Amino acid sequence: MLHFLWDSISLQTALIFLLVFLLITDYMKNRNPKDFPPTPFRLPFLGHLYLMDFKDPVLTVEKLSKRYGDIFGLHMGSMRVVMVNGMRLMKEVLVNQGDKFLDRPDIPIDEEIFTKMGLITSNGHLWKAQRRFTLSTLRNFGLGKRSLEERIQEECRYLTEVFRDEQGNPFNPQLKITNAVSNVICSLIFGNRFEYHDEDFQRLLKLMNDIAVLHGSVTSQLYNNFPSLMKYLPGPHQTILKHWKIVKKFIQEQISKHKEDWNPSESRDYIDSYLLEISKGHDSDTFRDEHLLACTLDLTFAGTETTSSTLRWALLFMATHPEIQARVQAEIDAVIGQARLPALEDRNSLHYTNAVIHEVQRRGNVIPFNAPRMATEDAYVGGYCIPKGSLVMANLTSLLCDKNEWKTPHTFNPEHFLKDGKFWKNEYFQPFSMGKRSCLGELLARSELFLFFTSLLQKFTFQAPPDTALSFRGVPGIALAPEPYKICAVPR
Repeated sequence: MLHFLWDSISLQTALIFLLVFLLITDYMKNRNPKDFPPTPFRLPFLGHLYLMDFKDPVLTVEKLSKRYGDIFGLHMGSMRVVMVNGMRLMKEVLVNQGDKFLDRPDIPIDEEIFTKMGLITSNGHLWKAQRRFTLSTLRNFGLGKRSLEERIQEECRYLTEVFRDEQGNPFNPQLKITNAVSNVICSLIFGNRFEYHDEDFQRLLKLMNDIAVLHGSVTSQLYNNFPSLMKYLPGPHQTILKHWKIVKKFIQEQISKHKEDWNPSESRDYIDSYLLEISKGHDSDTFRDEHLLACTLDLTFAGTETTSSTLRWALLFMATHPEIQARVQAEIDAVIGQARLPALEDRNSLHYTNAVIHEVQRRGNVIPFNAPRMATEDAYVGGYCIPKGSLVMANLTSLLCDKNEWKTPHTFNPEHFLKDGKFWKNEYFQPFSMGKRSCLGELLARSELFLFFTSLLQKFTFQAPPDTALSFRGVPGIALAPEPYKICAVPR
């Protein structure tokens, strides 16, 4: 009977039955619960990928927010996503109900890069233990202390020297800035810095930048939604995986060198301290060689990319706003002069300069959607149900560009951070996120931004090359960085 039925069914009929079966399966798998946030029309299999402008995802989310409100749902392939906007809902997700949204979701491309064993994408006891150990260790090696400030000041000297070598001619500052920022975290992790003419390290920085940029490509996002298919297809996602192996090998070599001359009684840096923790054997499920590798990779990558991108935005804004740059330089000259390097204690006197740095962070907006979270249980936010396992994105852009909080939200305006001529910080300024999983490196990043920025503005005036219009277009990736540009650093 079955053989007869099979013979009587045409290929066309069989394909129709298969399609209907797949559509029903897709609907049953991806249907939303009763109280799920409002959601645009969803295509089978693809979900809402058709709505996304991968070249400007910030604009896409802004349009959807205007139509659907401060909380709405999306399906990126089979991945259920809830986008949260505005201070009230952001606090609810990240602070008030923070424990329900503390975990990182399973995102295939991120698992390939960061794994689930380090600081960025780990969860539960492993994440808590790694974060606690890392914060304690970095404090021991100077975080928040004068010794770290001196390391950054030393790097400021090196950076101003290589900028001066350009003699006011147009050049791309990207690798120089990235090298300087990376050297600060490298001095804490590896115990040493790398010269700006070190070709191997320059290549490594270039690979890391490529990884960050390619992370925002269309095929990388498709890899997250259809990994079993995309892993067999060519594209930028394959380049990410190839580059990451090289970066990983470099870090592994640094760890191996430490093991060769490691002295348990004298910890020189983060790696030494981690090796000591491994040797204690108290928590063998948390502190192992593979965890050390993952944490070191996370610190190197995260401690380089976001701060260097912000500084590149800073020089771009200064070159296109000469009146603001001149006012910053006048304040630096009055408070610090030219005889000494800027120090962190100068922040209290450099009100306008501090306001400019904060406005660079607000308009640069290098992590517009925060790092993704996952609901560990069913939760209600804003009257809507967010089911367990949903990916939750906290849209930091909705705070940094809130039209009710900023006088000119889409214009570079340092007056946003000034009251009666004094520096003033708005509650809506949250570039480092909030809650228990806020940026681990906030203190380091803020110190670097202030010292590098003031040191460069103390010694140079930044200008666009002759007959060149600088672009403010961002390149989406792990961080939203400016398009590569050339600039002139004219010695003062």
